[in-house]
Amino acid sequence: MLLALRPIRARDRGYCVEEFWKQMPQERILIVDDEAPIRGIVATMLENRGYSAVTASGANEAIDLLNQDPSYSLVLSDIMMPGTDGLALLDRISVDHPELPVVMFSAVRDIHVATNAFRRGAFDYLIKPFERLQLESVVARAAEHRRHLRQSTAYRQHLEEMISTRTSRLRAIMQDLERSYDITIGAMGDALDLRDQETEGHSKRVTAYTIELARAFGVSPDELRIIARGAFLHDIGKIATPDAILLKPGRLDEAETTVMREHCQQGYEMLRKIPFLRDVAEIVYAHQESFDGTGYPRGLKGTEIPLGARIFAIADTLDAMTSDRPYRKGTSFAAARSEILRCSGTQFDPAIVEVFLQIPDEHWSNIRSKTKQPGFDALTTL
Repeated sequence: MLLALRPIRARDRGYCVEEFWKQMPQERILIVDDEAPIRGIVATMLENRGYSAVTASGANEAIDLLNQDPSYSLVLSDIMMPGTDGLALLDRISVDHPELPVVMFSAVRDIHVATNAFRRGAFDYLIKPFERLQLESVVARAAEHRRHLRQSTAYRQHLEEMISTRTSRLRAIMQDLERSYDITIGAMGDALDLRDQETEGHSKRVTAYTIELARAFGVSPDELRIIARGAFLHDIGKIATPDAILLKPGRLDEAETTVMREHCQQGYEMLRKIPFLRDVAEIVYAHQESFDGTGYPRGLKGTEIPLGARIFAIADTLDAMTSDRPYRKGTSFAAARSEILRCSGTQFDPAIVEVFLQIPDEHWSNIRSKTKQPGFDALTTL
């Protein structure tokens, strides 16, 4: 509601309207007109209503003022001015300050001129000579529009900051949860090592090898975490294997071999019930499959085998061949490399073998040495 210029005392509040206007934050308005008397009159009218008025004698001066300080509530501009006219100024403001409302005024009574101004982004249009109340009404609406835009922008920025902060907190929580997962996985792996000391350290080594090969193959970080966990837990199903078979020093007979091979499915059944390990369970299930379909337990072939299981198969063979066993001495990395190459296309995925062959033997030897360091955890290298 626009107030009259004459003092009106608000007796129930004990102060006059003019004091109320003085306490309100001033809206800054830029008045652009080549005629000084008109600029002065409009500025005086607005200042009497509590606005702060700044004047410019032309479009170029207005552009300079806006470049120096764009924090105006609105622009009042004449259309017909020498040099750059008001419509050109309107175009410039629409590009440089799209949220700044512009009210055009002109003595030209032509509907096409007004329509053109609105089409180019004018907030409103006044015909000279306009009445004081007309000016006040238009300015009040434009200033309110600008305030709403500023509030909307401030709210959006606040919302974005709040979302960013909460996203950071959520990310930190998820990282803590990931670490908890890996601690749980480590405990599961340690439980297996306690049962089968003959292969102690195998899970850590094969996980480190699998991570290195998967990185070289170009898997994504999220997929790498799944593959690494699958490598670490690949033999978790052996917890359910009877000691008489798992710890038997000699060769297993056919019936015992059948029971031993059940560890793939048993591991799968254990892990698939844990939500964050469902994808890992698929790698555990398929880690003894062969590329040509001769593996177990399902006889999967080629890309039917999960990528993580295909990568793991090479890392597993690398560690198995280069590790000492009570009944044999481990081979060299060079010998393991030759065997893996020989089995490319049968036991192993040729594309992954090709990447494996590009990694020097010394690199694998260095990784093996790192796994011997106290407290080494391959999963923390992700």
